[in-house]
Amino acid sequence: MRILLDAAGGISSNVVILVCVLVLLVLTTVIVVLSRYRKCPSDKILVIYGKVGQTQDGQQRSAKCIHGGASFIWPVVQAYEYLDLTPMSISVDLRNALSKQNIRVDVPSRFTVGISTENGVMQNAAERLLGMRIEEIKQIAEDIIFGQMRLIIATMDIEEINSDRDKFLEAVSSNVETELKKIGLRLINVNVTDITDESGYIVALGKEAASKAINDAKVSVAEADRVGSIGAAEADRDMRISVSKSDAEAITGENEAKARVADSDATRREREAEALKRATAAENIAKAKAQQESFDAQKSAEEARAHYEQAKLEADVIVKTEIERKKKELEAEAEAEQIRRRAKGEADATLMKMQAEADGLKQMLTKQAEGFAEIVKSAGGDADSAVKLMIADKLEEITRIQVDAIKNLQIDKITVWDSGAKSDSGKSTTADFISGLYKSIPPLSEMFDMAGMQLPSYLGEKKPEITDEDFANMIEAPATPIVTDEQ
Repeated sequence: MRILLDAAGGISSNVVILVCVLVLLVLTTVIVVLSRYRKCPSDKILVIYGKVGQTQDGQQRSAKCIHGGASFIWPVVQAYEYLDLTPMSISVDLRNALSKQNIRVDVPSRFTVGISTENGVMQNAAERLLGMRIEEIKQIAEDIIFGQMRLIIATMDIEEINSDRDKFLEAVSSNVETELKKIGLRLINVNVTDITDESGYIVALGKEAASKAINDAKVSVAEADRVGSIGAAEADRDMRISVSKSDAEAITGENEAKARVADSDATRREREAEALKRATAAENIAKAKAQQESFDAQKSAEEARAHYEQAKLEADVIVKTEIERKKKELEAEAEAEQIRRRAKGEADATLMKMQAEADGLKQMLTKQAEGFAEIVKSAGGDADSAVKLMIADKLEEITRIQVDAIKNLQIDKITVWDSGAKSDSGKSTTADFISGLYKSIPPLSEMFDMAGMQLPSYLGEKKPEITDEDFANMIEAPATPIVTDEQ
């Protein structure tokens, strides 16, 4: 009996322990489930990433986005983060944007953007913005807005941007929001502060519009004044007609009334013409003033456009002039390089020519020296004899040259008129002439002397030189004039 009780007591203790363990496991499971179950606030997007399933085409999904609900986050295989839906205000201070008319404008504006809750766009935000700070998201959005703003302004005229703001804002909203959706953002609001341009074109358009409105108002006032003047004139006319009729009936009868009526009609016509004249004059003056003010406004706009065109033209001319100057500098440098190379080539050619001439002269002198050495050797080593041998070899040529010098001198007849007078040397004129003629033919001994040689002994010895006096005594002319003919 005690054994049975002990067995029963042991069984009950084990059951209690097992039940406690089961209860503990259930409680732990509930706590874990509650801790991994996340609710998404209305101002945030719950992004679950990890193993989140596949898309319809069988590709692995990068993230699961939940807005306004809750989901269980599986431990280990999944994690989560939140994307804040708080709107972000971005100031876009766009400067020097080029319009369709090539006029640069300033369009300062403010954009309000936020993370989109649209299906598909939330997925883009989860893939591209998750984990980024607000300032980083603002910077990305600002870059996109800047690019789209410049693109839109480049396709529109200044008049469209300035006057049709709705069209401009609609184009901005459409283009900017399309690009923002690619990174998961949506455009909430656009506010353009002001639109200005550096050339004053928008200001001129404003002045033109103001002038036109003022002119229209002036024309309206002049028209109202004209209508009022005509009405007053008609009322005064009716009153005077009634009075005239009453006075005519009471005083002079029908005839006088008709006469007064006729006078009244003439007066009325005169007044009507005067009133019409004044009204026409006032209308013309108002139109002239309006046209003048319109011309002034148009002139200001044209002057602004002319300044812009002139600045653009000057910039084009300066760029072309600078390019032409660079081109001429490069051409001058190339021409100078060609001249330098050509001069260097000519100098090299001249140097080579002179070197060749020097080499040729050197070889010629070398050969002459070798030949002279052979002559000296043939003369038994006596250089003086060798020189005399060379001169003797050239003596025939030297003699021929001297003979050639006078052989062409034709003397057919010589006529001498001699008065018998004596010259300064004490001789007669005829003696001086014959003496000079004889001396003009060089003797053979002088030729040898000039050649540095001595006349050979077998040719005779050198006689004493005949003086002028001896020669004159030999051919003394008579005292009376004599004419002789000699061949």
